Amino acid sequence: MGGKMKNTTVRCMLTRLFVPLLALTLLAVACANDSSTEPVTTTTNQPTTTAADSTDNGTDMDADEMGSDANSSADANDGEDFSAAFIYISPIGEAGWTWAHDQGRLHAQRVTGVRTEFVENIDDGSPADTEAAIRTLVADGHDVIIGTSFGYMDTMEEMAQEFPDVVFEHVSGFKSNDTNFGNTFGKIYQPRYLTGMIAGATTQTNKIGYVAAFPIPEVARGINAFTLGALRVNPDVEVHVNWTSTWFDPALEGDAADALLEAGADVIAMHQDTTAAGLAAEAAGARWVSYNSDMSEFAPDAYLASAIWNWGPRYAEIISSAADGTYTPVPYWGDYSDGIVDIGSIADDVDADIVDQVNEVRQQMIDGTFNVFEGPLFGQDDTQLLADGEVMDFGTLLGEAFFVKGVIGDIG
Repeated sequence: MGGKMKNTTVRCMLTRLFVPLLALTLLAVACANDSSTEPVTTTTNQPTTTAADSTDNGTDMDADEMGSDANSSADANDGEDFSAAFIYISPIGEAGWTWAHDQGRLHAQRVTGVRTEFVENIDDGSPADTEAAIRTLVADGHDVIIGTSFGYMDTMEEMAQEFPDVVFEHVSGFKSNDTNFGNTFGKIYQPRYLTGMIAGATTQTNKIGYVAAFPIPEVARGINAFTLGALRVNPDVEVHVNWTSTWFDPALEGDAADALLEAGADVIAMHQDTTAAGLAAEAAGARWVSYNSDMSEFAPDAYLASAIWNWGPRYAEIISSAADGTYTPVPYWGDYSDGIVDIGSIADDVDADIVDQVNEVRQQMIDGTFNVFEGPLFGQDDTQLLADGEVMDFGTLLGEAFFVKGVIGDIG
């Protein structure tokens, strides 16, 4: 990752067929407003590990992909064999999506005393690879299995039916059952909006580039929120989208950022897993908004802010409830008030007035008094999506397959 992460490309072939199914499914299971954050608890058979302050990228699995942490805190679980395992799409590295999940795993391990393990580089575009990883984890006796990429969803659903005594929790998807299969995600679009405010106030060309992964609702929602934040402080801004059709590919991400920079963008945002877009921005003398974790150390001259995940408390809740038999698979979609999402550090040279505005809106998000998707809201073609004061309903929010006015690019 930007010279600090393995140059491993993970193929993730998501299709737009998920989009309508996503909206319909979530309409059926979700609460009717944007503040629905009921937590999901889980039970699963998983390999055991002990709490540690850093990740051991060891390879103990047959496929040389299993990692675990071990230290004296294994005693915190009183010698019980209950354990949890995590499935990662990419290497842990030092920042990004998988790194953030692994930080959550370590936190959960520390506070619950339950041992954990992980497998990395499991291609979520390959059901066979996903199934093989899950079967190995089940055979190793894990009680909880947490899959951290969208494409694992269907295979995890099948495995949950086959192994009813194991708890399966899927991150970023929308499927669940009423016994042992739940899903978890969060309103990352809230800090996306805040970072958009910072980017909109920083750009001199009024052209912001956005290196985006796949045209699915999760990504479109983030682009829209970011754009609305930028427009709040700069009504002349445009956000230009460049798709990579990858989650983790430093070379493609860097090339996509370079193309946007060459077209006149002076700020780069991203929905990707590596620091490549930031490195491209720094090389060009531009600025950068990162995602998943605070990446300020990787391109310090370019860095502006970041939208970050804090998975630890949620993972601790899933594992502890699975361990004590109280796990119930309900859709969890946490927000600022839960602490699962936040804005990372803000660059020192960002105008103090903008920082004050960001902090004010952030507090409103925490208090539940500010909705990112509230009218008047218009689409790319000037169609009015929401009337003045109208708040986007939960189903539309979760199934966003459109861009708002101010976004330049096609959603597919």
